[in-house]
Amino acid sequence: MCIRDRKIGPGTLAQVLGKLPKFQDPMLLVGTETSDDAAVYKISEELAVIQTVDFFTPVTDDPYLFGQIAAANALSDVYAMGGEPKLALNLAAFPNCLDTEILGEILKGGADKVMEAGAVLAGGHTISDNEPKYGLCVTGFVHPKKMWKNCGAEPGDLLVLTKPLGSGILSTAEKGGIIREAEHLEAAKTMTTLNKYAAELAKEFLVHCCTDITGFGLAGHAMEMAKGSKKTLVIYGEKLPVLSGVREYAEMGLIPAGAYRNREFLEKDMESRVSGWREDLFFDPQTSGGLLLAMPPEDAAGLMNRLSGLELPCAVVGEVTEKKEKFLIFV
Repeated sequence: MCIRDRKIGPGTLAQVLGKLPKFQDPMLLVGTETSDDAAVYKISEELAVIQTVDFFTPVTDDPYLFGQIAAANALSDVYAMGGEPKLALNLAAFPNCLDTEILGEILKGGADKVMEAGAVLAGGHTISDNEPKYGLCVTGFVHPKKMWKNCGAEPGDLLVLTKPLGSGILSTAEKGGIIREAEHLEAAKTMTTLNKYAAELAKEFLVHCCTDITGFGLAGHAMEMAKGSKKTLVIYGEKLPVLSGVREYAEMGLIPAGAYRNREFLEKDMESRVSGWREDLFFDPQTSGGLLLAMPPEDAAGLMNRLSGLELPCAVVGEVTEKKEKFLIFV
């Protein structure tokens, strides 16, 4: 894997977006006023359109695998809103000096994931650039009254996480050339697994709010949920599902730069009662991470029972309380 920090830090992003004009439309159900995963526009009483876009530089030297991961990551935003992907467009940048067969493999990986999602890949846009970049613009459908947002968590809710953490730390180890093959394969399987399957099962239960865990790490996306809900989220460090090798590499200091940016931006609104590698894990930027869902305890238990059939470790990783001094507490 040839990893670079791909995502602009949350502090910088908030500063830039704060200067943009605010758009008003009664049919816009989800826009820039929240930190949700996608925009949602109401078409009728029974149909709303979800719109999202995501792309980044390679996270692996395997072009087909890169295409799969980038596509799964982009599609995830639709699943995090409770929707179904329907249409996708490729977004690709590619250097003139590289063999175009590499681009073909990237696009093939993305196309296979779009097909697995049950959506249609209908074109896209490519440009020449100094390094490869790939992702998707995705359109999905959702019933306006059944969409999920990353706010609305209620006291007593439990937090369910549907994928293990640590892809950023493992990517840094891969960049250093020390990751083991089995660890690489496990991380690749996690990142290429669509959140489709967890989302479909979650729809059988009551979900108060949902987000997916990507570049801002578990801490960053949990903070968005806490602030949007005006509640405090308590995360249990010992309960977090973790990819193999993460503890070893984190204790070696192989922490991506994005994790430090995440920590710096969040620390004023959080309290950490843990230290060492588990604390680093909270801030680790993820690629194509799992869903984080806030659910009543009985629904969380039911979902965990249904998720047991998936081959990815899932866990109840925390709870929601009334607002305390800090929005986020790690214990």
